[in-house]
Amino acid sequence: MTTDSTPAVLFLCVHNAGRSQMARGWFDHLARGRARAFSGGSEPAPMVNPAAVAVMAEVGIDISAQQPQRWTDAMLAGTNVVITMGCGDACPIVPGVRYEDWELPDPAGLDIEAVRPIRDEIGRRVRDLLGRLGVPTS
Repeated sequence: MTTDSTPAVLFLCVHNAGRSQMARGWFDHLARGRARAFSGGSEPAPMVNPAAVAVMAEVGIDISAQQPQRWTDAMLAGTNVVITMGCGDACPIVPGVRYEDWELPDPAGLDIEAVRPIRDEIGRRVRDLLGRLGVPTS
């Protein structure tokens, strides 16, 4: 767990290509440096889902330079909250760290029309999370 006063969140999903990348994009955009976010997966995909990149661009958030990666012990050590999104037993458990599971559809293989509502729900949940962490979003 992080020892400084800056909240840190780790977004986890299996491939780190869709949901967790959109969540990190929303988080970084809304927190504006007042909190830190990491994202990772248990089985990283070769690239971020193009539909996720496209729908995030529609709301002015560029995640095109992100690269899926495996979560690391360093990410976990620097985290106050872990948000899991469909990784089940593959997600790491660290005592003393708060966990939330966000049940969201996996955008893999979906077209842009189907990914938009997932993007919007992730944005709503990230705003709520930042509010609970005491991080202003305006």
